[in-house]
Amino acid sequence: MDTVMLEPSLYTVKAVLILDNDGERLYAKYYDDTYPSVKEQKAFEKNIFSKTHRTDSMKCISIHTCTHTFSGEIALLEGLTVVYKSNIDLFFYVVGSSHENELMLMAVLNCLFDSLSQMLRKNVERRALLENMEGLFLAVDEIVDGGVILESDPQQVVHRVALRGEDVPYSEQTVTQVLQSAKEQIKWSLLR
Repeated sequence: MDTVMLEPSLYTVKAVLILDNDGERLYAKYYDDTYPSVKEQKAFEKNIFSKTHRTDSMKCISIHTCTHTFSGEIALLEGLTVVYKSNIDLFFYVVGSSHENELMLMAVLNCLFDSLSQMLRKNVERRALLENMEGLFLAVDEIVDGGVILESDPQQVVHRVALRGEDVPYSEQTVTQVLQSAKEQIKWSLLR
């Protein structure tokens, strides 16, 4: 009996996807050429949504009464390992190869959701996400780069996203942001 030994790889994540409750793409980042065209990506997203949205047992009647713990699911689809979660009107997916460690993929998924939850003040739903897409882009870039997992601690991700957000020119900042930035600079100059 021949067993194929696969070389270990840092390239763990093939895609990070966020779809709305109609299966429409809100965010998609593919890290390899498994689905090279937008048409193939959209077909994959449609397939993944049709296979996973019916298994959602965590629908909440109201945002204010939703107190469930956010657990994830695992699926094998088109020869890929897919871990996913849903929350209110969003579906989060992290895709890896069929031999990928599901716990690693789930760590990415949990980190992404927990980071967004902190950044959006626990209001992880479609409208809030669309209003904060820049934060989403930065968070995903902090968690995964080119398919390599960089970070799985949501506190670190939120901190780094906040630091990158501080690089906004003073003309585009609010008075509170400018004062906070000045306080930070004074604090650091005193600590030197």
